[in-house]
Amino acid sequence: MHLVGTKILAISSGIVTYVGFSGAGGYTVTVKSENFTISYCHVSPSFLVCVGEYILKGTIVANVGPKNVYNVPNNPYKDSNGNPTNGATTGSHLHLTIKKDGKAVNPLDYISSSSS
Repeated sequence: MHLVGTKILAISSGIVTYVGFSGAGGYTVTVKSENFTISYCHVSPSFLVCVGEYILKGTIVANVGPKNVYNVPNNPYKDSNGNPTNGATTGSHLHLTIKKDGKAVNPLDYISSSSS
């Protein structure tokens, strides 16, 4: 698991198309980049980017969010103590989804761990 507040960097340049609470994904930032849609889920509700903003690869788009979030209307997700969670999660982490032409793909096929 990642520590709450860990910076999340954009893996590609593009336009921010969504920021908000997105069901099982919890607080989410979505970026459209050519024929790719990249969603960063379970992020902090203190959003760093706005819908319509163009971001560059490497920009900090969000921070890893907390496990528990409050004041989300109709949030059905709860932990074992009954506290509301940041989507369907048991702890803080980043859930990265990449879709190419609307179809989910393996992120490891499109991102590199190298610093180049």
